[in-house]
Amino acid sequence: MAISDEYIQRLLNTVDIESVVSPYVNLRRRGRVFTGLCPFHNEKTPSFTVYPETNSFYCFGCGAAGSTINFVQKIENLDYVEAIKSLSQRAGMQMPEDGYDDSLSKRRMRILSANREAAKFYNSILSEPRGEKVLQYLLGRGLTLKTITHFGMGCAPDSWDDLKKHLNSMGFSNEELYEANLVSRSEKNGKILYFDRFRNRAMTPIIDLRGNVVAFGGRVLDDSKPKYINTSDTLVYKKGRDIFALNFAKNTGSTQLILTEGYMDAIALYQYGFKNAVAGLGTALTREQAQLLSRYADEVVLAYDADEAGIKAKNRAIEILSSTGIKIRVLNLTGGKDPDEILRKYGRERFLSLLEGASNDIEYKLLAQREKFDLSTPNGKLEFLREAVKVLADLDGAIERDIYISKLSEEMNVSKDAIQQQVNELRSKRKRYKERERVRELKRESSGEGDRLNPARNVNLRAAKAEERLITILLNSPEFFGKISQSIRPEDFVTDFNRHIFTVIYNRLSEQRSVDLPLLTGDFSDDEMSRATKLSLQGRGTAYTVAECNDCINVIKQESDKKTGVKLSELSNEEFLNLFKKGNT
Repeated sequence: MAISDEYIQRLLNTVDIESVVSPYVNLRRRGRVFTGLCPFHNEKTPSFTVYPETNSFYCFGCGAAGSTINFVQKIENLDYVEAIKSLSQRAGMQMPEDGYDDSLSKRRMRILSANREAAKFYNSILSEPRGEKVLQYLLGRGLTLKTITHFGMGCAPDSWDDLKKHLNSMGFSNEELYEANLVSRSEKNGKILYFDRFRNRAMTPIIDLRGNVVAFGGRVLDDSKPKYINTSDTLVYKKGRDIFALNFAKNTGSTQLILTEGYMDAIALYQYGFKNAVAGLGTALTREQAQLLSRYADEVVLAYDADEAGIKAKNRAIEILSSTGIKIRVLNLTGGKDPDEILRKYGRERFLSLLEGASNDIEYKLLAQREKFDLSTPNGKLEFLREAVKVLADLDGAIERDIYISKLSEEMNVSKDAIQQQVNELRSKRKRYKERERVRELKRESSGEGDRLNPARNVNLRAAKAEERLITILLNSPEFFGKISQSIRPEDFVTDFNRHIFTVIYNRLSEQRSVDLPLLTGDFSDDEMSRATKLSLQGRGTAYTVAECNDCINVIKQESDKKTGVKLSELSNEEFLNLFKKGNT
């Protein structure tokens, strides 16, 4: 049984959605709603909207949507019950002790407990003879015992099952340890064998913003491969979502973060007094990580490795971070391949001077292009200017563009008007391309092409539109249900996804329960809730009638035994947009 509607309603009446969202999004009131930059995707124009009247949110950019509970789930990576617990603690309310299934929450808690005990175990090995080799390796990297302890570093012994046996003795089953990715397994002679995933490695725990050990990184002590082994995705950890050492850096009071490629660089920087150093986790920077960084800093300084791989990673990071609106500066590492090497060779002052001389992202991009060409030749100069124009065309601010165009004109002895014209032409070309892409996306969305949630929509378009309209009406005018309930059943629906949504609504209304959006959170997955929220918003403020319900029902029943083949993607852009102008979709 789910947590009761009465408790959920009381909870959401106590905790308003604006107060939950505002720590993550800078909200501005627009009439009866609030808007801001979406925390779930990169954007420069606010498309994230909060609806206080219904305790819901919707992003018109990426489609993320749902209730206050969904927001907490998504932003904090919690399951349904954990999100309600978090909101209950915020409201000072006592959750009911029974009546809901918290098995997933309990599994997550067991993984976190196992990770915590594993971190203690690995750290304790450093003080034993079998951990001496790893300890000397860490000390040889210039780390102090204080730093090693601060980051909870440790040693995975050169054994097949020492950790497994230790955690087994504490009551953790092999299945739990496998789910936590602390052990691996294989089958031999029909028998499943479990063994430690990390062996003979220097271990670094990955800690989330709430102080939980969610994963581990294990590094070899020599040049053997793989150099690093990291925890795979689990119920408590998703690669590309967390940032190493952000749990420490967020408390420094600094509005700047130094982002490194690896956690050993971040640890070294911390030891040398740069407490605002953080690191990615073995993958290229993701949009989720960029959004996370933008919540805790106004500026990110990229301190990536100076090798080819580091340069590629740096360029991608600039692209990802640029769309968050956060200020970017790029460190030019000279005298060493990475921050750790520079600190050990030259000390804190050298790195500090590099930090103070870091260029912004535009200067870095222009310099990178300049180094590719021989500017002493007319052809090299021309090729550089073509690439520079592409960089400047990315700038949205007219004043910023003007400053760099003026500077470029002076340095290259080329007319400012000529450069300005080239930049304007490229910006116009890109704008036209984006508009064409927008029309194509509207076509795909309206036709159901590529619809992951409802793949049958594209070939059952007429039925799907009628199903969606009926769902929209009942979410906004549930009082109509009593007048149509005998005329339609979930099994009449043509598309599986809409049938699932309607089944939840049908069962709730049959039991005389509310279909307010926040109360549906426990019935749908995150993606399903986003779609249900979108359908609900489409009908907000519209006066529907029972006759419209019956029209939808008639279409659904007509289409039940046949498939339609409407292909909006085959229409021209003009024909497609005319459909919207005529109100025919």
